[in-house]
Amino acid sequence: MLFNAYPLARPLLFALDAEAAHDLTLRNLARAHRLGITRCAGPTPLAPTTLMGLRLKNPVGLAAGLDKNGDYIDALGSLGFGFLEIGTVTPRAQPGNPKPRLFRLPEAEALINRLGFNNQGLPAFVANVQKSRFRREGGILGLNIGKNADTPLENAADDYVTCLEAVYPHADYVTVNVSSPNTKNLRSLQGGDELGQLLARITEARARLADIHGRRVPLAVKIAPDLDEGQIDAIADVLPSLGVDGVIATNTTLARDAVAHLRHGNETGGLSGRPVREKSLVVIERLRRRAGPDLAIIGVGGIFSAEDARAKIAAGANAVQIYTGLIYRGPGLVRDCVRGLAG
Repeated sequence: MLFNAYPLARPLLFALDAEAAHDLTLRNLARAHRLGITRCAGPTPLAPTTLMGLRLKNPVGLAAGLDKNGDYIDALGSLGFGFLEIGTVTPRAQPGNPKPRLFRLPEAEALINRLGFNNQGLPAFVANVQKSRFRREGGILGLNIGKNADTPLENAADDYVTCLEAVYPHADYVTVNVSSPNTKNLRSLQGGDELGQLLARITEARARLADIHGRRVPLAVKIAPDLDEGQIDAIADVLPSLGVDGVIATNTTLARDAVAHLRHGNETGGLSGRPVREKSLVVIERLRRRAGPDLAIIGVGGIFSAEDARAKIAAGANAVQIYTGLIYRGPGLVRDCVRGLAG
């Protein structure tokens, strides 16, 4: 059912509210994992690669946002991903934006979300990560951190450092999310000066934590697809200068030109899925040209096939992440992408 019959199940899921279907699917995936059903599909092909100094069994990862609280790490890890990214977590629990806040646009194979960093806060998040087996069994786990909605922008670095201190011992890498469109003014932190100041605080904390824990955890920054060339160049310059290891390109877009004519097409929030495919490729290509070969790039946005995954790698990405494609194509997409990249 999980790997071969998802097209049959999808109409039933799509008849439900999008967020309710999301929660139901994850609960059933966890149940299937406990019963051993996810193992029945057999092993995913190996396509080993190195990302930010981390050895991955394959370069296909899960994007942050699907499992915000780390409730489903082991179940998601059983789908064949080379790495998982969990979160975004904020220091304090927060409910996010009012419902409804997640919308499907099937004609465009897209989603619009304005969830707003809804999560249970750091203590619950860390507890879930600690009790999961995925990382102890060799899986690569990234933890995605953000700021609370009511934290003033001038104090944002305090929230990020608080999160970093809590998740550092339990992460293979940490992602700094400055690109969600659903936390007011968050994207302004992507500006050259603002980003440099924020990352200086975070990398200073990382150096201190590396001494305490005896290991250096890689840092990545997740950026938006709506940046102009000058902004992309500034990011490509500032990240290596501060010792940041990677960039995730990209988050959701605020553009609506591809979907404005569709039902829900003008809902506020971030648009993901197929309409972001080309936007993310442009950002990846620009980043790679400007930053050179050493900065790790994880390509995200509009991956619905092995061909889409290969396009991200060809543009300059070292690895890819999927989210919306998983909802439209089902878990078989993970293995299709791995096979395509292995070939």
